[in-house]
Amino acid sequence: MSIDLSQFHQTFFEESLEGLETMETGLLNLSPEELKTETVNTLFRVAHSIKGGSAMFGFSAITSLTHVMETLLDHVRAGRAGIDRLLVDALLAAVDCLRETVLAMKDGGGHDDRHIAASEAQLQRLLPAHSGIEVFGAPVRKSIDEPEGTDQPEGKDVAVGATWRIGFRPFPNLFKTGNDPLRLLRALAGVGKLAVSADISRLPAFGDLDPECCYLGWDLTLDSDVGREAIGEVFEWVEGNCDLVITPSSGGPIPLPEPVLPEVPEADHHESVLDDPHPSGHAQHGEPPRPGSERRQPQNPLQQSPGAEASSIRVSIQKIDALINLVGELVITQSMLSQCGQDLSSQKADNSIGGRLRDGLAQLARNTRELQESVLGIRMVPISFSFNRFPRLVRDLGHRLRKNVELRVSGENTELDKTVMEKIGDPLVHLIRNALDHGIETPEERRAAGKPDTGVLHLNAYHSGGRILIEIADDGAGIDSRKILARARARGLIAEGDPLPEDRIHDLIFQPGFSTAAEVTDISGRGVGLDVVRRNIKDLGGVVEVRSRAGQGSTFLIKLPLTLAILDGQLIRVGEHVYVIPLVSIIESLQVRKDRVSSIAGTAELYQLRNEYLPIVRLYEVLNVVPDNRRLDAGLLVVVEGDGQKAGIHVDDLLGQQQIVIKSLETNYRRVTGISGATILADGTVALILDIQGLIAMSRGRSPPLRSASLPDEQRIAA
Repeated sequence: MSIDLSQFHQTFFEESLEGLETMETGLLNLSPEELKTETVNTLFRVAHSIKGGSAMFGFSAITSLTHVMETLLDHVRAGRAGIDRLLVDALLAAVDCLRETVLAMKDGGGHDDRHIAASEAQLQRLLPAHSGIEVFGAPVRKSIDEPEGTDQPEGKDVAVGATWRIGFRPFPNLFKTGNDPLRLLRALAGVGKLAVSADISRLPAFGDLDPECCYLGWDLTLDSDVGREAIGEVFEWVEGNCDLVITPSSGGPIPLPEPVLPEVPEADHHESVLDDPHPSGHAQHGEPPRPGSERRQPQNPLQQSPGAEASSIRVSIQKIDALINLVGELVITQSMLSQCGQDLSSQKADNSIGGRLRDGLAQLARNTRELQESVLGIRMVPISFSFNRFPRLVRDLGHRLRKNVELRVSGENTELDKTVMEKIGDPLVHLIRNALDHGIETPEERRAAGKPDTGVLHLNAYHSGGRILIEIADDGAGIDSRKILARARARGLIAEGDPLPEDRIHDLIFQPGFSTAAEVTDISGRGVGLDVVRRNIKDLGGVVEVRSRAGQGSTFLIKLPLTLAILDGQLIRVGEHVYVIPLVSIIESLQVRKDRVSSIAGTAELYQLRNEYLPIVRLYEVLNVVPDNRRLDAGLLVVVEGDGQKAGIHVDDLLGQQQIVIKSLETNYRRVTGISGATILADGTVALILDIQGLIAMSRGRSPPLRSASLPDEQRIAA
């Protein structure tokens, strides 16, 4: 009886992806100064395991490439090959190629044979002479940059003085990254004789034109005495935002895919990110995908996580055991309550039944709470799953920017909800790219400032006050407050001569499209797109703050909830309506004293609390409901903090604290300013969860207040 091995494919894919992450981490730790034998042995074992599994399942493309990797690593551990940057770069490129291939197979798509062939050839060139390697499957094919039929010596670039044919097809979002194709063509014209032919096949009808989209492509012929690497440097800043093929001229058309233009939303153009860390496109290996194959996202280490988002998580056996024990306790408690019910129904009740029933209910409440916490604990994963992508990101970006950067990571075992961790990845990538590009200086600039040549980027995660805090700190040049202030005044964000404290000045970089950079690069631009970072973090119920000192560095502090499913809340009442304020947002509550209330211009109200003045938010005015009493001293003031700002929310009464299950209002209704969600209370009624940042913004007139009169009676927001 034959065995169907396809049932084991998914296990092989998951294990291979984990092994590739291990291999990438190990390669980043290799250095010529200190050859760690155990690290090399680990790399060899991973390559050997993937090769064996792929051979068993018949994945010859993976087998062929991992066999060459295994052979090269065997030479390294035997001392027949040395460790240098060229070898590490080639192995990292092979890891990227394998990851892309495994993900393609996992998704049921085809793999790119030419990419694999190029990676094999690159590794082959690094093998010692007469290594006696026998390649699995077909012999090693030529690099994708070598046209068929040429007799170019292996490992050599095309001779200088060649004619190059270049196929350049920008993606539609190229302009949004701050790049201009005309500059690239001018740069090419400066290194040789350039002939240009425009491809207008993607140009839509005039009425469908979007001025922010790039529709044109170009076929270029360059007569120059430069090599392929020099031509590739011209297009370095558009990597990930175009299809690019560079070949020595040998006749025939340039085979380029026709990218599908995305549907441009009728609105939301303001939400585009100028330096989006995740632009769509192909991997930049100079080759087109196989004809008819579906376009894939690039496995660019500067843009994507080392592994795909997993649909499952590994849970320690201790957590499972604790969960099973709690379920057992819950069953026992249920039996106790059932016996009480039987005694009551058979009229055997006595005075002790009421006490037993109360004890059973108390025990049930404790078990339920512990069960809830245990289930949430299963969803908690170390933030190292997100941090693991950054050593590769920092290494490659540092090389591109010619900067020496040391990455320090602490608190990587801090746990948070898996959903939060998956969504925090993109903002972290964006902040790190900005820190590397505009925060940390070049070695020459650091020496001139009396600093070590190597800059330090520190990632730190820790728990505090029921939240997880993530710090991204660098010891670079810091944020120039004078430039920010001048730019803000030029844009009319603040009035001339209007004094601002340092923290408010730094907060301006989160304004949409705000930037002081003289030139926006494809990597980042401090301030460009940071409004999207703040919005994404706010969607997670968190806040981001920035602290900076000129010449000493900057620190971005992200505060996030541990989970998006449950929170501890304070129930408050305004008139007939009950609302929930997240407990982590509350500083204190107090009885209002009229002598401490001040009025500004007859509109804004301030409350003097010790040495500071807090704006008063009359909740009944913002939510348009009827309170018990409109006098401030007849109610209570709940002092809250949101988005780095404090305020006093005026309510009629405090009802108590309760752990609540969050229900998405946007999923079931629509997004409502000032409201972050809803929950069902113990009596079955629905209570809205207040968004503190939104309420403070609404009270300052940044957003229109909620007007329930605009809705049908049965859909009033405050009901």
